[in-house]
Amino acid sequence: MIQNDFYPSQDPIARFQQEMKLRNLSQKTVKSYTYYITQCLDWSRKGARDVNSDDIRHFLEHLSDINVSPSTLNTAYSALKFYFGNILQRKFFFNIPRAKRDHQLPSVLSKEEIRKMIALTKNPKHNCMLCLLYGTGLRVGELVRLRMEDIDVFRGIIAVRHGKGAKDRFVMLPGNLKEILTKQSQIKKSSDFLFTNGRGWRLTEATVQKVVKHAAERAGVNRDVSPHTLRHSFATHLLENGTDIRYIQELLGHAKLQTTQIYTHVAKNVIEGIVSPLDFA
Repeated sequence: MIQNDFYPSQDPIARFQQEMKLRNLSQKTVKSYTYYITQCLDWSRKGARDVNSDDIRHFLEHLSDINVSPSTLNTAYSALKFYFGNILQRKFFFNIPRAKRDHQLPSVLSKEEIRKMIALTKNPKHNCMLCLLYGTGLRVGELVRLRMEDIDVFRGIIAVRHGKGAKDRFVMLPGNLKEILTKQSQIKKSSDFLFTNGRGWRLTEATVQKVVKHAAERAGVNRDVSPHTLRHSFATHLLENGTDIRYIQELLGHAKLQTTQIYTHVAKNVIEGIVSPLDFA
């Protein structure tokens, strides 16, 4: 009898991972989905073929009870639906609802706070990271995957390869970064990552997150600041400066305009000119 080692697709978990790779899902998604499938099977103490609708409901309820976020709960839901529906061809998700997502407003820094963060960051590499995150709206994962060949100094654009949803897009190259990026292109190969550590490996997302956090602390910003905060600030400040929201959508790589429209709720020019009733009471 032929062993499954030679045909890994016969193993449901291996088939699951294989299917995700064939669909070109990110490594992060593959890892996350595999984690929740494994957790569900361990929690239910059943084989994959024996898991039923009640088991799925109780596992999702368990995740809710331990206070995972709605987005995490929906990630687990998507993983389970993909595994049991697409791989095992089980159709019992029709009566299991997704979690209602929180509609929290994005955290946005002022232009002054960001200028101070950049000015007080003396390390050239770290300074460039901050400038690119705020000046282009890149996600942290997109930043660490930037290669020299993605940067066109002469045209003033950066190609973002395989962004969220495996989509490519272009963003603008801030003019004040042209000099340092030109110097980098003279000492690095076109296939090299822009940001590397002492061993020549690309930096991790966690490293960039620490750089941003420390920059905020130096600037006296008494809030939790992450790379995504700079992305939110990029979009909001563009909107406040009068940039058409559809252009902002393209720059951010949002599939839906509705996702971008959240920034209309935090852009200060939306309420400028409106006088509080307290001031004329």
